[in-house]
Amino acid sequence: MINNIKILYHQGKQYIPDVTKVEVPGVFRGRPEITNEIVDVNTLVELCPTAAIASNPVSIDLGKCTFCGECAFKFPNKIAFTKDYKISTNSRQGLIIKEGDVDPITLNPDLIRKEIYSIFGGSLKLRQVSAGGDNSCEWELNACGNVNFDMGRFGIEFVASPRHADGIVITGPITENMAEPLQICYDAVPDPKLIILAGTDAISGGIFADSPALNRSFLNKYKIDLYVPGNPVHPLTFINGVLELLKRT
Repeated sequence: MINNIKILYHQGKQYIPDVTKVEVPGVFRGRPEITNEIVDVNTLVELCPTAAIASNPVSIDLGKCTFCGECAFKFPNKIAFTKDYKISTNSRQGLIIKEGDVDPITLNPDLIRKEIYSIFGGSLKLRQVSAGGDNSCEWELNACGNVNFDMGRFGIEFVASPRHADGIVITGPITENMAEPLQICYDAVPDPKLIILAGTDAISGGIFADSPALNRSFLNKYKIDLYVPGNPVHPLTFINGVLELLKRT
């Protein structure tokens, strides 16, 4: 017991007491802000490898953005990435940041299905499906349950079987080979169930968006309950997004 006390004294408490207010240390690119400064728009648009940047007005689609930061490096007075990690939303349009937008990204309460809060408000079990992912988002989602972020304290956990889940979390661009397994997994989840897209690849296809190796038809069939942007997603972005979806923040 004395050794445990020594470890606690030297290392401190490893968990984050409040995941809704903690500041991310080090280099982190969260919600971007775009000023009204006049720049060479064509150069800015062509700079983005995933066509996340549009003109008239200049905007960044976080569902396509890889958060590489090249736009901010090239035009530092035009674009700056803040450390705001609360960038999840339940509207695809809500992921588009335009010139002059400085307000935080939130969920549209009118789009949240009533049964989500009434049924899943106290406990939410999720089945994560890597639909052709590169293991980056998957790794970060695993971190959501570690001692630092401790997502389980909110009753939110990943489970091994879709039959024990309340919804699915999709990572990866959804390859042709994963389209059928994804559908089988979703069908195995009992109703009512929700769908969360985690990461740029899942939301838009990312750098693989135009690849013939993808089959994203699954996303055209169902309502998406939560979009969690990031490349990869940050655990704080995912946790805060789910908590807001459940009306726990």
